Amino acid sequence: MPAIASHKPYRIGRSKTGLGLFATKPIKKGAKIIRYFGPLLDSKKKKDDAIENKYLFELTNRWTIDGSIRENVARYINHSCKPNAESDVRPRKRKVFIRAIKHIEPGEEINYDYGTDYFKAYLKPIGCKCASCEKKRRKKRAEVRAERLRLKEKEERKAKRKAEKLAKERAEKRAKSKRKAEKLNGKANGVHLNGKSPNGRGAKSAASKVLEARPGISVKAKRTAKPKREIIAPAEAPGAASPAGLPN
Repeated sequence: MPAIASHKPYRIGRSKTGLGLFATKPIKKGAKIIRYFGPLLDSKKKKDDAIENKYLFELTNRWTIDGSIRENVARYINHSCKPNAESDVRPRKRKVFIRAIKHIEPGEEINYDYGTDYFKAYLKPIGCKCASCEKKRRKKRAEVRAERLRLKEKEERKAKRKAEKLAKERAEKRAKSKRKAEKLNGKANGVHLNGKSPNGRGAKSAASKVLEARPGISVKAKRTAKPKREIIAPAEAPGAASPAGLPN
């Protein structure tokens, strides 16, 4: 890792995506932070045009800076979709500077947008891991979890309503069956007495019940009663003696 002078407002440190460049002092908006440098490659030369790495910074259609050398501390600056710095390209001087586009606090990571071509070639296939994209992914994951939870709660409410409806229908069915059974039992008790039919031997007629309800009247006596005949004693003959001890 290259040494950095103590008066420089940055240091190399550990980032979420590997190594990164962090501010050690407050950096004002518009301030020039560091130069991005390295050997110049001429695209008209086959040897230079064949070089491929992630640190190539294109100045023009012909000239490109190869920033892969260790002395180029600016190569540690990571990409961000919402950066706090930008690349200030000066094609005529064949130089590139990284400049702050907002106030940067000490300890804050310095980053800039690498551009559309680099993003499509290197970042999009693996997924951009900058703070802005990570925040979007966290938000999206939270929304997915919330939607999943909402659907789960909806299904639970639906299942609960279904269970309550089923329980209600079963209760109504049991109550209906109970009423029906009670009604059948009531009819059976009205027709059968002591388990015998009204036409059976031990059954009592309605007339018998009425007679029983009247005090002093026996059902049996009512059935067997016959009209009484008056018995007339024979007339006594004149002069006949009366029973002993009785006057004539």
